[in-house]
Parts: sequence; C-alpha cells; structure tokens
Amino acid sequence: MFKKVLSLCLAVVMLASLALTMTSCGETKDDFKLGVILLHDEASTYDLNFLEAVERAADELGLSEDQIIYKKNIPESNDCYEAAADLVDEGCDIIFADSFGHETYMIKAAKEFTDVQFCHATGTMAHTENLANYHNAFASIYEGRFLAGVAAGMKLNEMIEDGTITADQAKMGYVGAFTYAEVISGYTSFYLGAKYVCPSVTMDVQFTGSWYDEIKEKDAATALINNGCVLISQHADSMGAPSVCEDKNVPNISYNGSTVASCPNTFIVSSKIDWTPYFVYICNAVQNGDAIDVDWTGTIATGSVALAEVNTKAAAEGTQAKIDELKAKLIAGELHVFDTATFTVGGETLTSYMADVNTDANYEKDTEVIADGYFHESEFRSAPYFDIQIDGITLLNTNFG
Repeated sequence: MFKKVLSLCLAVVMLASLALTMTSCGETKDDFKLGVILLHDEASTYDLNFLEAVERAADELGLSEDQIIYKKNIPESNDCYEAAADLVDEGCDIIFADSFGHETYMIKAAKEFTDVQFCHATGTMAHTENLANYHNAFASIYEGRFLAGVAAGMKLNEMIEDGTITADQAKMGYVGAFTYAEVISGYTSFYLGAKYVCPSVTMDVQFTGSWYDEIKEKDAATALINNGCVLISQHADSMGAPSVCEDKNVPNISYNGSTVASCPNTFIVSSKIDWTPYFVYICNAVQNGDAIDVDWTGTIATGSVALAEVNTKAAAEGTQAKIDELKAKLIAGELHVFDTATFTVGGETLTSYMADVNTDANYEKDTEVIADGYFHESEFRSAPYFDIQIDGITLLNTNFG
C-alpha cells in the first residue's frame, strides 16, 4: 500500500513539474526560441541597446543562449525577409526586427509563415494590415528626450551664468539621421525640454541621411559646432558626434546609452528606450498562448523609457533633481511634452492638427491629434507621427527622407 501511495505522489509531482514547463499550446519552455534581426551590430549604439535588452529579458525569463538566435547587419532590403525565413527554419516562435525599413519584409514573412509571431520596432503598419501574427512596438521616447533636453537647458543656463556664453548664444546642435517623423518628434521634444528651463535657446539640425555613419556624424557635429552650437545631441547611432564633442570640449547629450566611459568630460546624460519589458512581454505571451498587442507603446511609467545616470562632472548642479521632479509630473499627467502653449508654428499657436497615422502611399493626413491643449503623440499608434516644424529650430539641410 505504501509503495502505491508513494508511486502516486511521484506521478503527481512529475505532472506538476511538466505543467510548469508547458505552454498553453503544448510546447515546452525549452523548445521556445526567439529570433532577433538587427540592422547593425554591437558597434551601433542603437543595436547594442536591443542586444542588451534581449540579454536582460533572457535572464529574467530563464532562457538559455541557444534559445535566442541573432541575425546581425541585416539591411533594409529583401535580406530581412530571407533572414526571417532562416529564423523560421531554425524553429523560432517569435521573430523581432529592430529597424524602420525592415517593416515591409517582415510583413511579407508574416503573411507566408502564419504560425510564427513577427514583432517589429518603430513600424507603422500593423494596425492597418490586420494580420494576427504581425505586431508593431515603440515607446514614448519623446518623454525621455524631453528630460534630456531639460538637462541640456540647465547646462546652457550654467554657461550663461558663468559668462561662457550670453543668452542669445544659447544655440544647440542636433545630428539627425533622416527627416522622418520619428526624428522630428525626437529633436522637437529635446528642444522643448531645453526651452522649458532656458527660454532663449535655439537649435540647428544637421541631417546625415543614414542611421549609422560615423564619418558623416562626426562631420555633422563639427559643422554644427563651427556654426556656433555650444551643446550637441543626436538621433544617430554611432559614437561620431560624442567623440567630436569630447575632442572639442563641447557638452553632449547622447542617445541609447551612456558614453561617459569614452567622453568623461562632456557627456551629460542620455535617453533610450528600454526594450526589456517588451521582450519579456512577447515571450511570456507566446509561451502562455496569449495574444500580443497589435501596436504596443511603452512609457516612462512602465520603465520602457529610461535615462542614464547624470554625469555630475559635466552636468549643471541640480540636474538630477530637476529631472526627477519633471519625470514625476509626466507620469502624473501634470506635464505634457507637446503642450501647444509652449511652442508656435509661424508665430501661431496650434489648435488643430491632422497627422498621418494610418500609413498609405500618399501619406494623407487622417487623424486629429490635438486635444486638451496638447499634441497626443504615440497614442493613436506606437510609432511617432509628430512631423511639425516649430519655431526656434532651424534645419540646415533636408536632402534626406
């Protein structure tokens, strides 16, 4: 009798253990695989940010190295589709791609491989494609850029107070990749953050026509400094601009991670999207048999928007305290980055604006996005659609888009 009871108990324990490792669709956790398609590799601050997020998510989820397969240096071409097809052949349950231009090729793969979930960062088409296995994701990075801009504005104020510059010389430079809404939203929110604390600030933007080109980014930063810009930020993916700033002793706000190790004298702070919560979310969803949001937007409140530790050697005194104060207001909804009372367009305050939210061939404006006194960015889809040129920002070249 004792042996029968013992055998029964062992069987129950084994079944319980098995249940813990099974997904709702009958797949064991050990069989799960995540495929990640990257535009570049670790040398790019943008792609490195994704790589680090995948590693953090894997640690949290208990995934082994062989459950994650990377495809690096995949251009925005049919090579992306081929990389996705290879990942399907290798047994991936989710395939994620990190660059805007990957989208059409990810959609092509999603239509062919309907049993695999395809997730794409910065894309715009999931909410209109209506594919059960294709999803977009982004985060309200404009909140992080705004706070980084506040740090920039405080540095400008310090420079004005100590006589390094006058108020009318408070001009920032910004190295931008393309004239896409994502970049426009980013540099505008950064500028508005600086203006929040330094009302006299202006900004020049120099485009490179590339997400990652260290030489062009160095040249752009150099040109901006030579044109009188006393602080530089960027939406580009190499160390080009930060390294120029360190060489020329010009304060710098970087993107996608701290550059303090390479630029200890000039780095102030950086903002980034922390993709860890999203990777955890989609992996759990697939393993549990749950649906993935068609268009997912992380926020500063959910930990999807993050700032690096402020470098007190380069930052103005009180910078971290001010960031903390305004971060709390953003989370509470007491402060809105694109408050229409804080900027003008052609000298006028905007009361209405139709944005191109639903992507189509003619880029038609289709959605009213101003209400309650502010522009509602990343609420009607995850990817940014703020594409307004506001007063105070000068575009030095617009040959790329």
